[in-house]
Amino acid sequence: MANQSDGTTSVRVDWDAAAAAFDDEPDHGLRDPEVRAAWEDRLRGWLPQRACDLLDLGCGTGSLSLLAAEQGHHVIAVDRSPAMIGLARAKLAGRDAMCLLGDAAAPPVGSRRFDTVLVRHLLWALPDPARVLRRWCDLLRPGGRLVLVEGVWGTVGPVGIPADRLTALLAPLTGHARVERLSDDARLWGREVADERYAVVATV
Repeated sequence: MANQSDGTTSVRVDWDAAAAAFDDEPDHGLRDPEVRAAWEDRLRGWLPQRACDLLDLGCGTGSLSLLAAEQGHHVIAVDRSPAMIGLARAKLAGRDAMCLLGDAAAPPVGSRRFDTVLVRHLLWALPDPARVLRRWCDLLRPGGRLVLVEGVWGTVGPVGIPADRLTALLAPLTGHARVERLSDDARLWGREVADERYAVVATV
Protein backbone atom coordinates (compact mmCIF):
# COMPACT_ATOMS: atom_id res chain seq x y z
CA MET A 1 0.00 0.00 0.00
CA ALA A 2 1.24 3.44 -0.89
CA ASN A 3 -0.12 6.34 1.11
CA GLN A 4 -1.21 9.33 -0.94
CA SER A 5 -0.87 12.96 0.06
CA ASP A 6 -4.65 13.42 0.16
CA GLY A 7 -5.09 10.87 2.90
CA THR A 8 -6.43 8.05 0.76
CA THR A 9 -4.56 4.85 0.00
CA SER A 10 -3.66 3.29 -3.33
CA VAL A 11 -4.09 -0.47 -3.10
CA ARG A 12 -3.00 -3.11 -5.57
CA VAL A 13 -5.03 -6.30 -5.44
CA ASP A 14 -5.08 -9.19 -7.88
CA TRP A 15 -8.81 -8.99 -8.51
CA ASP A 16 -8.72 -11.81 -11.07
CA ALA A 17 -7.37 -14.10 -8.36
CA ALA A 18 -9.91 -12.77 -5.85
CA ALA A 19 -12.91 -13.16 -8.15
CA ALA A 20 -13.68 -16.83 -7.43
CA ALA A 21 -14.16 -16.20 -3.70
CA PHE A 22 -15.37 -12.59 -3.93
CA ASP A 23 -19.05 -13.41 -3.48
CA ASP A 24 -18.37 -15.38 -0.30
CA GLU A 25 -18.50 -12.08 1.61
CA PRO A 26 -22.15 -11.45 2.56
CA ASP A 27 -22.23 -7.90 1.17
CA HIS A 28 -20.52 -8.95 -2.07
CA GLY A 29 -22.53 -11.97 -3.17
CA LEU A 30 -25.80 -10.95 -1.47
CA ARG A 31 -26.65 -14.64 -1.16
CA ASP A 32 -28.33 -14.24 2.20
CA PRO A 33 -31.95 -13.08 1.61
CA GLU A 34 -31.79 -10.59 4.49
CA VAL A 35 -28.57 -9.00 3.22
CA ARG A 36 -29.93 -8.88 -0.31
CA ALA A 37 -33.17 -7.26 0.88
CA ALA A 38 -31.22 -4.66 2.87
CA TRP A 39 -29.25 -3.60 -0.23
CA GLU A 40 -32.44 -3.60 -2.33
CA ASP A 41 -34.04 -1.20 0.12
CA ARG A 42 -31.03 1.10 0.16
CA LEU A 43 -30.83 1.20 -3.62
CA ARG A 44 -34.49 2.16 -3.87
CA GLY A 45 -33.73 5.14 -1.67
CA TRP A 46 -30.60 6.15 -3.57
CA LEU A 47 -31.67 5.63 -7.18
CA PRO A 48 -34.37 7.51 -9.12
CA GLN A 49 -37.87 6.08 -8.87
CA ARG A 50 -38.25 6.06 -12.65
CA ALA A 51 -36.16 3.82 -14.86
CA CYS A 52 -32.80 5.50 -15.47
CA ASP A 53 -29.50 4.99 -17.28
CA LEU A 54 -27.11 3.79 -14.59
CA LEU A 55 -23.34 3.31 -14.69
CA ASP A 56 -21.94 0.92 -12.07
CA LEU A 57 -18.18 1.47 -11.80
CA GLY A 58 -15.90 -1.12 -10.24
CA CYS A 59 -18.89 -3.44 -10.42
CA GLY A 60 -17.04 -6.56 -9.25
CA THR A 61 -19.24 -9.60 -9.84
CA GLY A 62 -22.24 -7.39 -10.60
CA SER A 63 -24.37 -7.86 -7.48
CA LEU A 64 -25.49 -4.22 -7.23
CA SER A 65 -25.86 -4.03 -11.01
CA LEU A 66 -28.24 -6.97 -10.81
CA LEU A 67 -30.32 -5.34 -8.09
CA ALA A 68 -30.51 -2.11 -10.11
CA ALA A 69 -31.54 -3.99 -13.25
CA GLU A 70 -34.21 -5.86 -11.27
CA GLN A 71 -35.56 -2.47 -10.19
CA GLY A 72 -36.01 -1.50 -13.84
CA HIS A 73 -32.86 0.53 -14.51
CA HIS A 74 -30.76 0.30 -17.67
CA VAL A 75 -27.31 -0.69 -16.45
CA ILE A 76 -23.79 -0.47 -17.82
CA ALA A 77 -21.31 -2.18 -15.48
CA VAL A 78 -17.55 -1.61 -15.71
CA ASP A 79 -14.65 -3.42 -14.06
CA ARG A 80 -10.98 -3.76 -14.99
CA SER A 81 -10.80 -7.45 -13.97
CA PRO A 82 -11.67 -9.91 -16.75
CA ALA A 83 -12.58 -12.54 -14.16
CA MET A 84 -14.93 -10.18 -12.33
CA ILE A 85 -16.57 -9.07 -15.58
CA GLY A 86 -17.02 -12.70 -16.62
CA LEU A 87 -18.92 -13.40 -13.41
CA ALA A 88 -20.93 -10.19 -13.76
CA ARG A 89 -21.96 -11.09 -17.31
CA ALA A 90 -23.20 -14.47 -16.14
CA LYS A 91 -25.11 -12.86 -13.27
CA LEU A 92 -26.70 -10.23 -15.52
CA ALA A 93 -27.54 -12.52 -18.45
CA GLY A 94 -30.99 -11.75 -19.80
CA ARG A 95 -31.19 -8.38 -18.02
CA ASP A 96 -31.20 -4.87 -19.46
CA ALA A 97 -27.50 -4.59 -18.73
CA MET A 98 -24.13 -4.46 -20.45
CA CYS A 99 -20.78 -5.36 -18.86
CA LEU A 100 -17.63 -3.64 -20.10
CA LEU A 101 -14.00 -4.38 -19.32
CA GLY A 102 -12.24 -1.15 -18.46
CA ASP A 103 -10.83 1.27 -15.91
CA ALA A 104 -13.48 2.69 -13.58
CA ALA A 105 -11.43 5.87 -13.21
CA ALA A 106 -11.74 6.47 -16.97
CA PRO A 107 -14.67 4.27 -18.07
CA PRO A 108 -14.92 3.20 -21.72
CA VAL A 109 -18.32 4.79 -22.37
CA GLY A 110 -17.35 7.53 -24.81
CA SER A 111 -19.55 10.62 -24.66
CA ARG A 112 -22.51 8.73 -23.21
CA ARG A 113 -24.22 10.44 -20.27
CA PHE A 114 -26.02 8.81 -17.36
CA ASP A 115 -28.69 9.64 -14.83
CA THR A 116 -26.82 7.84 -12.04
CA VAL A 117 -23.22 6.81 -11.44
CA LEU A 118 -22.97 4.16 -8.71
CA VAL A 119 -19.62 3.27 -7.11
CA ARG A 120 -19.07 1.05 -4.09
CA HIS A 121 -15.80 0.66 -2.14
CA LEU A 122 -13.55 1.95 -4.91
CA LEU A 123 -12.79 5.66 -4.63
CA TRP A 124 -10.73 5.24 -1.44
CA ALA A 125 -8.29 2.97 -3.30
CA LEU A 126 -7.62 5.36 -6.22
CA PRO A 127 -4.56 7.64 -6.21
CA ASP A 128 -6.29 10.90 -7.24
CA PRO A 129 -9.90 10.89 -6.00
CA ALA A 130 -10.49 14.58 -6.76
CA ARG A 131 -9.69 14.08 -10.45
CA VAL A 132 -11.74 10.89 -10.60
CA LEU A 133 -14.77 12.57 -9.03
CA ARG A 134 -14.61 15.33 -11.65
CA ARG A 135 -14.59 12.70 -14.37
CA TRP A 136 -17.52 10.85 -12.85
CA CYS A 137 -19.56 14.04 -12.49
CA ASP A 138 -18.87 14.82 -16.15
CA LEU A 139 -20.57 11.52 -17.03
CA LEU A 140 -23.85 12.68 -15.48
CA ARG A 141 -26.70 14.47 -17.18
CA PRO A 142 -27.87 17.71 -15.55
CA GLY A 143 -29.71 16.78 -12.37
CA GLY A 144 -28.03 13.38 -12.30
CA ARG A 145 -26.81 11.77 -9.12
CA LEU A 146 -23.58 10.26 -7.91
CA VAL A 147 -24.01 7.43 -5.39
CA LEU A 148 -20.81 6.56 -3.51
CA VAL A 149 -20.61 3.81 -0.88
CA GLU A 150 -17.36 4.17 1.06
CA GLY A 151 -15.87 3.90 4.52
CA VAL A 152 -12.79 3.59 6.71
CA TRP A 153 -11.83 0.03 7.60
CA GLY A 154 -9.47 -1.46 10.17
CA THR A 155 -8.20 -0.33 13.56
CA VAL A 156 -4.43 -0.93 13.56
CA GLY A 157 -3.78 0.58 10.12
CA PRO A 158 -7.12 1.98 8.95
CA VAL A 159 -7.65 2.52 5.24
CA GLY A 160 -10.40 4.33 3.43
CA ILE A 161 -11.80 7.80 3.01
CA PRO A 162 -13.78 9.50 5.81
CA ALA A 163 -17.18 10.93 4.98
CA ASP A 164 -16.14 14.51 5.75
CA ARG A 165 -13.18 14.21 3.39
CA LEU A 166 -15.40 12.89 0.61
CA THR A 167 -18.04 15.56 1.02
CA ALA A 168 -15.30 18.22 0.94
CA LEU A 169 -14.05 16.82 -2.37
CA LEU A 170 -17.60 16.86 -3.76
CA ALA A 171 -18.46 20.39 -2.57
CA PRO A 172 -17.12 22.26 -5.65
CA LEU A 173 -18.60 19.67 -8.03
CA THR A 174 -22.14 19.06 -6.85
CA GLY A 175 -25.16 21.06 -5.83
CA HIS A 176 -26.18 18.96 -2.86
CA ALA A 177 -24.75 15.93 -1.09
CA ARG A 178 -26.24 13.94 1.76
CA VAL A 179 -24.49 11.36 3.89
CA GLU A 180 -26.26 8.19 4.98
CA ARG A 181 -24.54 6.25 7.77
CA LEU A 182 -24.46 2.51 7.16
CA SER A 183 -22.34 1.13 10.01
CA ASP A 184 -25.28 0.56 12.32
CA ASP A 185 -27.26 -1.56 9.84
CA ALA A 186 -25.86 -5.07 10.37
CA ARG A 187 -28.19 -6.45 7.71
CA LEU A 188 -26.08 -4.82 5.00
CA TRP A 189 -22.91 -6.58 6.06
CA GLY A 190 -24.23 -9.87 7.43
CA ARG A 191 -22.75 -9.01 10.84
CA GLU A 192 -22.20 -6.18 13.28
CA VAL A 193 -19.45 -3.74 12.23
CA ALA A 194 -17.64 -1.09 14.25
CA ASP A 195 -15.88 0.89 11.53
CA GLU A 196 -17.12 3.84 9.47
CA ARG A 197 -19.34 2.86 6.56
CA TYR A 198 -21.55 5.31 4.73
CA ALA A 199 -23.10 6.36 1.44
CA VAL A 200 -23.01 9.80 -0.14
CA VAL A 201 -25.73 10.71 -2.63
CA ALA A 202 -24.84 13.89 -4.54
CA THR A 203 -26.70 15.69 -7.34
CA VAL A 204 -25.10 17.77 -10.08
